[in-house]
Amino acid sequence: MFSKLFRKSPEKAPAENCGLRHIAFIMDGNGRWAEKRKMPRTYGHAAGAKVFKRVIEYCGSIGIEAVTVYAFSTENWKRPADEVSAIMKLFTDYLSEAERSFAKKDIQIHFLGSKSVFPEDVRKRMEALEKASGSKRQILNIAVNYGGRDEIVHAVNELIAEGKTQITEDDITSHLYTKASPSPDLIVRTGAEMRLSNFLLWESAYSELYFTDVLWPDFDERQVDLCVKEFASRKRRFGGV
Repeated sequence: MFSKLFRKSPEKAPAENCGLRHIAFIMDGNGRWAEKRKMPRTYGHAAGAKVFKRVIEYCGSIGIEAVTVYAFSTENWKRPADEVSAIMKLFTDYLSEAERSFAKKDIQIHFLGSKSVFPEDVRKRMEALEKASGSKRQILNIAVNYGGRDEIVHAVNELIAEGKTQITEDDITSHLYTKASPSPDLIVRTGAEMRLSNFLLWESAYSELYFTDVLWPDFDERQVDLCVKEFASRKRRFGGV
């Protein structure tokens, strides 16, 4: 599955032509997709996991340097226990696949969010993957047990612990979970909802936002192309005119 991940063709890729370096996905709609098919919500999450792998592979093939996915929020622990358990099983299965596949790939993998809630063995596996891939060029961020407000508080607390008394924007940026990545150029949310849901609140200050009714398990390469096309059509002003 990962053999083509982030592989570029020799010619300039479409995302490079429009300056799209970092795309972030709020992968919404797995449960509703399953319910429409009269299947358990866990079935939708399994389908969504397959789409995640395909989409990040395609993003790399068109020249996107960094991909961030919102896999599990700090609020998602409130979901039914069987659903949470199924999502965590998919996550640990993914860790196993990444451990087998990422050694030869030019990819940094980062897990955004507090790792303290995970069992020690899972936490060590996450940290080992991050360390082993730290010198790689391209970036894959997986936000798990992540919340945007929590991220900002975490950054400020780190700065306080360092003895900082006058804190700047650059200080906070350099202590975020996403410090290894450029700010997201485009945030895509599937599933028809039109909100950020506590995702990349600091980093999204100048991000373009793209909302689609397509449920995540139905999201595919054609949908990515539509996102890139829409991004290319926009004029980013960054507060200017």
